Amino acid sequence: MRKHRSPWIRRRLKDQYYKMAKRKGYRSRAAYKLLEINSREGIIKAGDRVLDLGAAPGGWLQVASECVGEGGRVLGIDINEVEPLPSGNVETIVADIESDEALREASKRGPFDAVLCDASPKLSGVKDLDRARQFGLSMASLRIAKAVLKRGGHFLTKAFDGPEVDGLRAELRDYFSEVKTLKPKASRSESSEIYLLAKGFMPRNGV
Repeated sequence: MRKHRSPWIRRRLKDQYYKMAKRKGYRSRAAYKLLEINSREGIIKAGDRVLDLGAAPGGWLQVASECVGEGGRVLGIDINEVEPLPSGNVETIVADIESDEALREASKRGPFDAVLCDASPKLSGVKDLDRARQFGLSMASLRIAKAVLKRGGHFLTKAFDGPEVDGLRAELRDYFSEVKTLKPKASRSESSEIYLLAKGFMPRNGV
């Protein structure tokens, strides 16, 4: 018979990702979310150009840098300064991803094979408000993705599961050939956090 683990035990098991991140030198346990997604979906390949929105503290930048290798490039944008990485294929910019400045800076350095967004709002504890804020970040990142992605490129964004996600999925289906909802193992089971993966960008005239 399968034993039901308490939330406390489940959280301790999830915290293994934190310990693993420390051992491997990743700046956040979130690195394992992208590692798992990329292992399953192959959205980042050697030689790719990748844009990471909401990049601080840099865990996803590290993973993307490893995946693209010396022949690729990774650009990270965050409202906070990101501590420099030793990798020569990573550049970071301080900008609010909901601003026109972020869009301009990304456009200068595009196009990109993949656009990622693991940004989170400052949580208020009010679920409806937090979902709305997360939705705003997802839509801002999609706005940038539509402007800088190559045809056939991929877009990955965090979301909080709720009514707003249906609207985001509908928007993604208008511009991508395939849309998936993912819950990486490193995401805490009790969290409403999910990831929407949109593959095969299909730009339109004027996007």
